[in-house]
Amino acid sequence: MSMRIAAALAATIGAGSLMTDAAQARPEMVGVHGDYSPGTIVIRTNERHLYLILDGGHAMRYPVGVGKAGKQWAGTTRIDGKYRNPAWSPPQEVKHDKPNMPDIIPGGSPRNPMGVAAMTLAGGEYAIHGTNMPGSVGGFVSYGCIRMLNPDITDLYERVSVGTTVVVTR
Repeated sequence: MSMRIAAALAATIGAGSLMTDAAQARPEMVGVHGDYSPGTIVIRTNERHLYLILDGGHAMRYPVGVGKAGKQWAGTTRIDGKYRNPAWSPPQEVKHDKPNMPDIIPGGSPRNPMGVAAMTLAGGEYAIHGTNMPGSVGGFVSYGCIRMLNPDITDLYERVSVGTTVVVTR
């Protein structure tokens, strides 16, 4: 049986504040099978869900947006940085496809695709991050990053640390 868990967090970011809406944050406690250590993040691309493993049989499950066709990847990495309200510089591939995009989009801008927080992944230009386009969560939408609702990335951000193992499966 699943249990809905709502999170309402407020944190100060520089001169502004981060407010989340408990009605939007919907991680679920679910049963899981697999040989993952507690604290591991497992992203199942085909399901468009991220799992934070709590113990041998339970996880927090979050809906996510994942890489679109041709932009998906699989493997094991680690979180190598955590950032609140990050500025964003589009990677070269994005700039190629969208040449009119600015070189930097400031943190806090409604046009910033990183949302309220981001956790960068070692070994590439990918991150697990929030989004200012909540309708994109649940789809095949990104250039390889993992998108979460802003309240959900805020919740996950508080639960994990730099060095957390991240396993991405297709």
